[in-house]
Amino acid sequence: MMTTRASIPHALPRRSFPQFLRFSTERCPTMKTIALLPRIAAALALAWFALAAPAARAEISITLNSPSFAPLPIAVADFGGDPEVAAGITELITNNLRRIGYFAPIDPATFPDRAPNFDAVPDFAAWQAINAQGLVTGRAVREAGGRIRVEFRLWDVFAGQQLTGQQYYTDPVNWRRIGHIVSDAVLTRVTGLKGMFDTRVVFVDETGTKENRRKRLAVMDQDGANLRYLTRGEELVVSPRFSPVSQEVAFMSQRLNQATRVQLLNIETGQREVVGSFPEMTSSPQFAPDGQRVVLSLQQGGNANIYAIALRARTTTRVTSTNAIDTSPSFSPDGSRIVFESDRGGGPQIYVMNADGSNQQRISFGEGRYSQPVWSPRGDFIAFTRSRAGQFAIGIMKPDGSGERILTEGYHNESPTWAPNGQFLMFFSDPGGEGGGRLYMADVTGRVRVQVPTPSYASDPAWSPLVSDLR
Repeated sequence: MMTTRASIPHALPRRSFPQFLRFSTERCPTMKTIALLPRIAAALALAWFALAAPAARAEISITLNSPSFAPLPIAVADFGGDPEVAAGITELITNNLRRIGYFAPIDPATFPDRAPNFDAVPDFAAWQAINAQGLVTGRAVREAGGRIRVEFRLWDVFAGQQLTGQQYYTDPVNWRRIGHIVSDAVLTRVTGLKGMFDTRVVFVDETGTKENRRKRLAVMDQDGANLRYLTRGEELVVSPRFSPVSQEVAFMSQRLNQATRVQLLNIETGQREVVGSFPEMTSSPQFAPDGQRVVLSLQQGGNANIYAIALRARTTTRVTSTNAIDTSPSFSPDGSRIVFESDRGGGPQIYVMNADGSNQQRISFGEGRYSQPVWSPRGDFIAFTRSRAGQFAIGIMKPDGSGERILTEGYHNESPTWAPNGQFLMFFSDPGGEGGGRLYMADVTGRVRVQVPTPSYASDPAWSPLVSDLR
């Protein structure tokens, strides 16, 4: 571990961002370098430091639901250093910030300086002239040993203050991860939200005709890059789910004339493990927050109930016991409660209960059929699919059923999954007539809806935690 110190003067008096964010900025000249242990197979050796960063907090001053909301104008200047890596990181950060709809990256053609000196304080008056309220500067330098050193700073242009700065060391092959990590740092510093860019999505890739559809498990970065197939298409695969603590994915698979199997797959090593084989099954497993258990719905004698399986001991515990169909369970972030779907009231609706099955209560009372509930990582919302009058909607509600909000509705929308910050959802949608679904991302305000690129039809997305949080 190495500790260094630096002081960078700030030329302009402090002023707050006039957009939907307000900053309380205080100067702190301390830089810290903290070595992080590698936690994934393609390990990233990172160092973090605060470059003369003020001990400040970014505060939301108006709600994102406000009719007057406008994306925050931000300039992402060209990173200096190694041309190939620097250009890629600059473009990646710009695309990430633009895609989520909370930032409005400014056209570089209007910049007063396309590649400002990273070691100098920016000419804030010049950046103010193009209405840049945030400014990102950086560089990517190749070290003698072949690694790259990537540094960036985020500036509050109107306050004339640096908000944060970070430094990373890694193999050049990991430059995309660095770009995502920088994007997350900007997002977190400006909005207070947890990151979401340094993540993966596992989904079902679908090719061929409807009558002869080939389904393969695939994984990619959240922006569609680095696509990799995890299965070869010899078996039907559905409903993959990411572990909240490891590189494992749980999914359901079936071969012709064979029992349904629940499997665990390590996406780094490719190692597979069968949790169990079941003659009848209605839903794929969901992990508990500690990653040590899964809950799933098993069908026996015409009805289905929810069971919990301890992954190490392979013991099974029945959680619900009804004559109805209970399915699609999902844990709350603290593991104390489970949300699930049940038709015990005559049609599919959403219920919550304690993790041991006690205190079961219905929370959905709107028109239509409610299904596929998924608890937000923040614990504040439950996402769901609602079908009514031939239309499928993706929506959210509070855990007590209040505050229901439809985010998107159309011919076919299904399978919501949460980003680790609980602010964005991914789902698959078929607008009709295409013969297959595509992946889309939306935020909880309903203001953002963008397509996520995939090579072919796609369904059943599952969003990972931040990669740095996985073992």
